[in-house]
Amino acid sequence: MPAASSLFDLATLRSIVDRFTGRKVLVLGDLMLDRYVWGRVERISPEAPVPVVEIERESYALGGAGNVAANLRSLGAEPVLVSVVGDDADGKVLCRSLAGRGVAPRRVVTDPARPTTVKTRIIAHSQQVVRADRESRVDLAGEPLTRLLEAIADELPSCEAMVVSDYGKGVVHPGPLDRAILLARRERIPVCVDPKESHIDHYRGVSLLTPNQHEAGYVMGRRVVDEASLLEVGWGLQKRLDAGAVLVTRGPQGMSLFERGGRLTHLPTAAREVYDVTGAGDTVVSVVALGLAAGAELPNACYLSNHAAGIVIREVGTASCTREQLIASIAGSHV
Repeated sequence: MPAASSLFDLATLRSIVDRFTGRKVLVLGDLMLDRYVWGRVERISPEAPVPVVEIERESYALGGAGNVAANLRSLGAEPVLVSVVGDDADGKVLCRSLAGRGVAPRRVVTDPARPTTVKTRIIAHSQQVVRADRESRVDLAGEPLTRLLEAIADELPSCEAMVVSDYGKGVVHPGPLDRAILLARRERIPVCVDPKESHIDHYRGVSLLTPNQHEAGYVMGRRVVDEASLLEVGWGLQKRLDAGAVLVTRGPQGMSLFERGGRLTHLPTAAREVYDVTGAGDTVVSVVALGLAAGAELPNACYLSNHAAGIVIREVGTASCTREQLIASIAGSHV
């Protein structure tokens, strides 16, 4: 079997990346703030058999839909982020973090009834000691939902693709999801979804779904353990949802793309070093959507997303890549 890189033309891939600049992509989904508390451990607490972490510094990163938007911006696109934060200090930190990454939070709705979603990771000697989450998983409702729907209706017609980043924190539920997919279909805008298992049947008819193999196997009631089970799960999910395609991400085994019409493409992993897979799914869905917005055929868009994911997992925490890094990566694979 020929190497995957030989099936993709380098000049075509470069041309796609060149067309990323200025593409407008709507990102609908759950916005999260990742807080990292860094320290060291030198003793065990006398109160309980747990380590005492002496805090040295704190840092913040964008998670969920925020990381998707940051990935798009890093590649030269113009993300339109439609999401929700709480009326709290963490929400202000999150919005400042977005602005610092070049993402305007002008369509981020404030909901006084819910906290901003925050994941706090305490890390000592490069090891995560514990994670503490503050969140609400209640479906968005009332005036905040009305403003969210207005934002979708106002912004989507001028966009060239839409990403749905569903982390099950209440922003993406059947109300806004069904409305957004219907409008995108009417405007002929491709919809790429990073899915949550509980909403699976509401993604019917989308352009692309990007589950990992565990998520795909769970919703299809079959664990992916070999080629036969992969094919059963991938094709079964594509047909169940009548999706344009399903891209199953498989960690060290790369990705498998199941397209309506019967074409199957396997992409081996592009990763050389793996430090942290946090946010890799955000990178995959953002780059595929951006590729489609730039006029790429789906296999080419997925090939680019595979390389982008291989870049970001070399860093600790959520990360993004640039056009220059992406071009260097694909050029290296064609040597």
